[in-house]
Amino acid sequence: MAATPLPQAGGLVGNTMEGMPPPPGTDLTGICFRDQLWLNSFPLDRNLVFDYFALSPFYDLTCNNEQLRMRSVHPLDISQLSKLIGIEYMLNEVMEPHLFVIRKQKRDGPEKVTPMLTYYVLDGSIYQAPQRSSDFASRMVRALYYISKSFTAAASKLEKIGYDTESDSVKPETKSGAENIDFKEIKRVDQILTALHRKLPPAPPLPPFPEGFAAPSSDTAETQDGQAQNGHSDPIIDQGAAKRLKLEK
Repeated sequence: MAATPLPQAGGLVGNTMEGMPPPPGTDLTGICFRDQLWLNSFPLDRNLVFDYFALSPFYDLTCNNEQLRMRSVHPLDISQLSKLIGIEYMLNEVMEPHLFVIRKQKRDGPEKVTPMLTYYVLDGSIYQAPQRSSDFASRMVRALYYISKSFTAAASKLEKIGYDTESDSVKPETKSGAENIDFKEIKRVDQILTALHRKLPPAPPLPPFPEGFAAPSSDTAETQDGQAQNGHSDPIIDQGAAKRLKLEK
């Protein structure tokens, strides 16, 4: 009679047997677990959610809860878990039947535990919650990406001031001719300014002249405007009596 062949060494993958969950601390935030056949057969409540969680790859078979299951004791019995030392799972928050939060922790004594990882069961799907350090690092990388992108876009639209020593021989007309003007951007800015101008309230009327004074005539105003455009009038000295207010007789 032929002997039963022994299992080969190829059954070990990364110091973990096939079918066994990954070691503690492995980042499994990119996967989720769902067993629709189990969900169709059993209700998902606080009494059976741990049995459903034990089917997932997030479950560590070396935990204290597994020892209680082997003794036919409820795996979430805190009175029994507090007597053991090692890795354990606790049901942290329950919102039946949609949400169950399970925390993985290390127990060093009856009152001394150290949180490790957090898992949640959302409508039958099990996920590993990301750690705060990973979440913070991801947000920082995303923020730095958008800041760098903004600076790059701003630098591409800003006009360079001055020229390098190597480009002194190049005429400014050559550089300005090589630059392309985006008329769409100019039109868009004009539309924004026009929209803002329409939203502004109308200008208030001019205040009335004090009693005893008369407003300057239109001929005097046109003469003053012509002098201002020629650039030969001084706002204080050259205007003389034309700028003075006339007294009403």
